[in-house]
Amino acid sequence: MEFIITARELAAAPVKPVLLDVRYRMGGPPGHGEYAKGHIPGARYVDLDATLAAPPGPGGRHPLPDAEEFGAAMRAAGVFTERDVVVYDDGNGWGPARAWWLLRWTGHRRVRVLDGGLAAWRAAGLPLSTEEPPPGEGDFTPRPGGMPVLDAAGAAEVARTGLLLDARAGERYRGEVEPIDSVAGHIPGAVSAPTTENLTPDGTFLPAGDLAARFTALGATPDREVAVYCGSGVSAAQQILALAESGIPAALYPGSWSEWTTHSLPIATGPTPG
Repeated sequence: MEFIITARELAAAPVKPVLLDVRYRMGGPPGHGEYAKGHIPGARYVDLDATLAAPPGPGGRHPLPDAEEFGAAMRAAGVFTERDVVVYDDGNGWGPARAWWLLRWTGHRRVRVLDGGLAAWRAAGLPLSTEEPPPGEGDFTPRPGGMPVLDAAGAAEVARTGLLLDARAGERYRGEVEPIDSVAGHIPGAVSAPTTENLTPDGTFLPAGDLAARFTALGATPDREVAVYCGSGVSAAQQILALAESGIPAALYPGSWSEWTTHSLPIATGPTPG
């Protein structure tokens, strides 16, 4: 897999990559406390809310961070332009995928996500550490534009003329519940594609062929414009990673539902695109 690395592959890497621990729970506390209890040796913790997003506002709950501020944070995390980076968490891969997407958006081309995260590392019998490395001195200089981005108007256009995937849970898409944002439902024309269906029961990604079959069944092809949104642009990055693994490029709508619902834009409910 091009954008994913297994625990065994990581442990056997002849040159140690930069390791970023991006533990994140939607609506939960920062993950530094869990990081301090045990992490992959050499990993530095990256806070998604503080580092991988700008403050909440009209652009949604997790707007894209300022590129220069993000670059400075990545240098402090030890990121070098010409050195491999591996990102991981202890859950569903949302946080690492956000870091993967941001690094690629700002020009880094040597970043992968640890398949199955910390659970896979532990399952392989590999060691953990409680030692927190000092700040790094990387050389990464951000150059935004490496990944396609859409605003609300662009997302609406893709929903009409291409394929807009909604990465949230099905019940949120249908408008049955909305635990976070002010209004329930989905962007008219969007197709439901929960991120949970990208993973196996043990939390690793489906094989690339199975991912390709899933997205083909949803209407995605390499020659069709595809975009993804979610609640605030975080879980959508995991979907874009899965699409990339299956050979399908996709744009991100960073503001996602949290931005869409603040602008009195059309809303659909129910199980169909609408």
